[in-house]
Amino acid sequence: MTRKVTKAIFPVAGLGTRFLPATKSIPKEIMTLVDRPLIQYAIDEARAAGIKEFIFVTSRGKGALEDYFDHAHELENTLRKSGKDDLLELLRHTNMESGAIAYIRQHKAMGLGHAVWCARRLVADEPFAVLLTDDVIQGEPPCLQQMIEAHAETGGSMVATMEVPTDKTSSYGVLDVAEDMGAIVRVRGLVEKPKQNPPSNLAVIGRYILAPTVMENLNKLKQGAGGEIQLTDAIADEIDAGRAVYGLRFRGQRFDCGSKAGFLQATVAFGLAREELRAEFLDYLQDVLAMSKAAE
Repeated sequence: MTRKVTKAIFPVAGLGTRFLPATKSIPKEIMTLVDRPLIQYAIDEARAAGIKEFIFVTSRGKGALEDYFDHAHELENTLRKSGKDDLLELLRHTNMESGAIAYIRQHKAMGLGHAVWCARRLVADEPFAVLLTDDVIQGEPPCLQQMIEAHAETGGSMVATMEVPTDKTSSYGVLDVAEDMGAIVRVRGLVEKPKQNPPSNLAVIGRYILAPTVMENLNKLKQGAGGEIQLTDAIADEIDAGRAVYGLRFRGQRFDCGSKAGFLQATVAFGLAREELRAEFLDYLQDVLAMSKAAE
């Protein structure tokens, strides 16, 4: 019987250099997409999937991230006295109960695999999820929920995957597919950022459900592509050991909010998805498009 996934790791130790100067003083993960920080989208997705324990791998300068999930008693009291119950309800979704959230420091930037390895003692011998907050996925049901439902049937380890243009595969971990079963593929191997001849155009996206043996693989702390400890390599070790790894073609749209263009695209998509913003925002976008065409 496949054990239920109730723990999730959020690697949030990165410096966010692509968003300087904004990230000089604020963690990238609390930059706002419409009116919620990136980290809130990941937390909401994890909660919807039944995650109960949230493990953040942080670094120096991430104090604002920790404060975001704490109770803001003065603000809450002010809103309560003002009768602003709708805003109080919004705040309630940002609060994390005592004991539900843990913070682990990654003292050296040694790659995603190392960041995940930092949480090994809190994961112990259970399967666990990993969510990368740069990847914001608009899907119904949420991507991680789709994965957990599929993982209950397959067991093993599972990565979220999507098709990308072949000339873009060098920016991703890429699946070598042993068997294509439609939504689910059985994986023969993984290649991290192939410079040429990628085994497929199925890229690994920032959602994972991993067997506890992946942590044992990470214990070797082998350096891979770019001199970093790659999570992809630890997952590939699972296949070498004869353990199952699957990819799930999730239903939904993924936005790379680690890039400025992707962040802007996500802002448009999530803004238009909000009923109270759609009409006014759409009118503005149509006006911008019309002016752009007139100027050509």
